[in-house]
Amino acid sequence: MLAAMDTLTHAISGALLARLLHARTPTSGAQVTASNASPPLWTQVLTGTVAAAFPDIDSFTQFGGDVLYLTQHRGYTHALALVPLWGWLVAWLIAVGLRGRASWRSLYLSACGGIALHIAGDWITPFGTLLGLPFTDTRYGLGVMFIIDLSFTGLLLAGCALAAIWPTRRWPAALGLLATCGWVVLAWVGQQEALAIGQQRAAALGWRDAQVVAMPRPASPFNWTVAVSDGSRYELADLNTRRREPLQAGPDAHFITRFSAPYLPAGQATWRQASRWGDPGAANAAEVAAIARAAWEHPSFAFYRWFAEVPHLVDAGVRADGRCATFGDLRFGFPGREEAPFRYEICLREDGSASRYKRDGASRTPI
Repeated sequence: MLAAMDTLTHAISGALLARLLHARTPTSGAQVTASNASPPLWTQVLTGTVAAAFPDIDSFTQFGGDVLYLTQHRGYTHALALVPLWGWLVAWLIAVGLRGRASWRSLYLSACGGIALHIAGDWITPFGTLLGLPFTDTRYGLGVMFIIDLSFTGLLLAGCALAAIWPTRRWPAALGLLATCGWVVLAWVGQQEALAIGQQRAAALGWRDAQVVAMPRPASPFNWTVAVSDGSRYELADLNTRRREPLQAGPDAHFITRFSAPYLPAGQATWRQASRWGDPGAANAAEVAAIARAAWEHPSFAFYRWFAEVPHLVDAGVRADGRCATFGDLRFGFPGREEAPFRYEICLREDGSASRYKRDGASRTPI
């Protein structure tokens, strides 16, 4: 499931951080001892790489079903309080694998740094990270970076390439990491611009105390989907906060251009509607709203109420197995994507019991 920064990017960031943290063995007059000797650079880089990928081991929760995945992915392996424990585990396992060529203590800093960097990398994406466990199950997320950002990954790779050219220098690693931090700052600037546009839209609609959410989109730190909500309705627009003219993408255009073209200049963006409880203008609006609200509030749907940040009703009606409603999260849909993931349906029976399904197009899979 595409829900997090990809593991490869995490691993590259850990390798770069380990290169930055690596301390060369003292020479030129300093006595080298077992206590101050640093293990070879490659062992540190290996440790940083493995450690930065390690937290995604909880992706195996998807084999336990969607509910387990949504509630536990980016969970305890992403908890800040447990970084020292996971760092020790990774460092110890690698030290065992190296058969005495390095102690776990000498690898510990790179391991903890790689895991912490992974948590930071997930925190900047929209999915949310349970970094406060075991003290709170609140999801934290800056929400400025799309799930896969080729520029972000490219800056890390450039830092690794420079570090390979100048293997005895730390500055290439520092430069690569600083460049990626700068890219995140640029994305944050884009987010603030998108939020300001959303606030302007809310004011134009006369929606007081409206919720405004800016959701990052692919290909540019200035591509956003802005959602303005009064609690039951959404106004949505796909826009680029810096673009002055629409981007033309012909059939032979580069794939990045094709991904970016749907995001129009803010003044030309088209605002469309979505709803929490159905179309209020429909003939059966009251029935649909009643089904949707009852389904949303049912105890067995608590997992999705906790997870979804921008929930909307996909459809609702009466089926053979009860009064059913399907909900999605607007964070995970964008132009060019046929259907967003993380859509779930709940059907209520007359006796108060319920059935839950994962929706993939017209198919329904029990969960």
